[in-house]
Amino acid sequence: MNTRLMALDYIKRAKRFFKEAKGDYAEEDYPVTVRRAQECVELSLKSALRSIGVEYPREHDVSRALEMTKDKFPDWFVAKIPAFRKISRDLSKERGPAV
Repeated sequence: MNTRLMALDYIKRAKRFFKEAKGDYAEEDYPVTVRRAQECVELSLKSALRSIGVEYPREHDVSRALEMTKDKFPDWFVAKIPAFRKISRDLSKERGPAV
């Protein structure tokens, strides 16, 4: 699978996880909601990194990779990187320990 197709596949899966997170939230299943939200953010950011040809670290939180490669993104995206980094770090911490 090439880089572009992989990025598109990640977005497709991220959309599915987002939909699942909304359903889990409606059912008041908050631990699963956090997990699905974290997966959605993780795959979305990995998709962005893939789309510019960056091999990201094999971690849930790729916020450092975003910061290190911000010069490769358009200005509108760079302006949002601080928020993306915070959300990614926070959700990764919340997901943290397995139950």
